[in-house]
Amino acid sequence: MASRRNFIRTTTLGITAATFYPLINKGESAISKHPASASELPVGIADFTFRHFDIPQSIQMMQRLDIHSMSIKDFHLPLNSTKEKIDEVVKQYRDGDVTIYAVGVIYMKDKDAVDQAFDYARNVGVDIIVGVPNHDLIDYAEQKVKDYNIKLAIHNHGPEDKLYPNPQIAYDLIKNKDARMGLCLDIGHAQRAGVVPAKAVLKYGKRIFDLHIKDVTKAENDGKAIEIGRGIIDFPSFVKALRKIKYPGHCSIEFEKDMKDPLPGIAESIGYFKGVKAGTV
Repeated sequence: MASRRNFIRTTTLGITAATFYPLINKGESAISKHPASASELPVGIADFTFRHFDIPQSIQMMQRLDIHSMSIKDFHLPLNSTKEKIDEVVKQYRDGDVTIYAVGVIYMKDKDAVDQAFDYARNVGVDIIVGVPNHDLIDYAEQKVKDYNIKLAIHNHGPEDKLYPNPQIAYDLIKNKDARMGLCLDIGHAQRAGVVPAKAVLKYGKRIFDLHIKDVTKAENDGKAIEIGRGIIDFPSFVKALRKIKYPGHCSIEFEKDMKDPLPGIAESIGYFKGVKAGTV
């Protein structure tokens, strides 16, 4: 008998395949709306997904996917943008029915970079910075968190990263800091570093402010990004853990496979993740 996970995967892929082909021809939404679940574990997009596309193309893909929340990257809105430019870009997304809820990932190698990141976030109008501050800037960043009342969510990268190869290193630096200092848990990079995402969620709890959702082929340095549901991450356990801690933030898909033609893979990934949410209790 097929496992529950395989059943969810099979049915979700079938639904995605059935809806995606008409999308190309009619410009309709790739994913059916699920109003009952929209407020719980809402799905967003991490803008790195769209690194090869301009703003109108990115908005169009989000509309077709029926996803309306984004954490924006600086290639679509440079860190040194004027307030007028920021307002223009934010309005462009808003007019496309996309809400920018966070900025980042932003690298902070000195105090000036920290200052710039917090000014930028305030001007964009968000309360979360997904950031990578150098370790010696944690205390300075904490003071900015207090001054601006903006959360800092430190992003973990994989085992090859020198600063934050796993979320534990970030957690150890902020666990005794202001409660607005936390994590953006990238579950794919965490898994590549040998950290099981569901266990990380339970361990770090309310210090998790944001999520970058992806799947990987194996729990090793050379694990590759793949459509959600095709890799090794146990998504039903992950969703159960999120519900146990009553995670209040976004679950933002960061799709890093086929990045010049990502729409089919994003649609499949969203369909699978939503299927897991609907089928996991």
